[in-house]
Amino acid sequence: MKDARLRVRSLVTALALLLIASFTVRAQEGDGFLSDLHNFRVSNYMALDAYYRFSASGDTETLNEIVASINAANESMNSVTDSTEGVLSEEQVESLNVEFDKFKDLMRSNINDVRNTGYPDLRLVSDMANQALMMNQVATEMYAVAEESSETATSPRVEAARSAAVTMAQMMAKYSARTHSSVAQTFQGSSNDIPLDEQARLFDTLLSRVTDGNAQGQLEAALDDLTSKWQFIRSSYINYNDNNVAFVIDRYSKGILKSLETTIGLLRETP
Repeated sequence: MKDARLRVRSLVTALALLLIASFTVRAQEGDGFLSDLHNFRVSNYMALDAYYRFSASGDTETLNEIVASINAANESMNSVTDSTEGVLSEEQVESLNVEFDKFKDLMRSNINDVRNTGYPDLRLVSDMANQALMMNQVATEMYAVAEESSETATSPRVEAARSAAVTMAQMMAKYSARTHSSVAQTFQGSSNDIPLDEQARLFDTLLSRVTDGNAQGQLEAALDDLTSKWQFIRSSYINYNDNNVAFVIDRYSKGILKSLETTIGLLRETP
């Protein structure tokens, strides 16, 4: 009788461990899916930022930045397509892929215009900026649906850091458009677009959520670095009509994105 009870207890323990392992795997898969969608959004805005700089310079190094960002977005899109795990339907994922293909086609056409004529076709550039907004709105909606339906208990600080990264990437692209085009108001598109100073204040709020919590060692260092970089360029985004040094803002904005990437990785490892 005692042996039977021991066997039952062992079986119950084994089943419990199996369920925990299964939940952990699903949670990791769900968060990986969210991470891919997040990286997709950031990479596309970085490509747009690089394009605006390329349109003014035709520089090969800047062109390589565009290619690297589009390749990163491609990689994330492929991962999203391959690892939906039932979180989103094939139709939902395909709708994002279609918008991404349109964005890539417009980016290719705009790059060719600059290389062939030495200057951009302003109508096509505006089309590309509007397409970027539309595509990333679709990606953001998909992210919200995936977050709600997946079994991932994502940390609020991780979510704040991801939102901050997308906001910074948008701000960087918009500032680059203002700096390198005489008709920047037609770029970044629609009447729903948020002005730079409002986005900067939104970034303040998101950053406060990221830093609100325990931080030691590498995480503390990453947060300190993130905060100091933001304080250095914050006024430039708030007072975006002032004459500021564009390449410094671009460099520090990229540094902030890098610090956020590090912070997200560290926060995901924190119990």
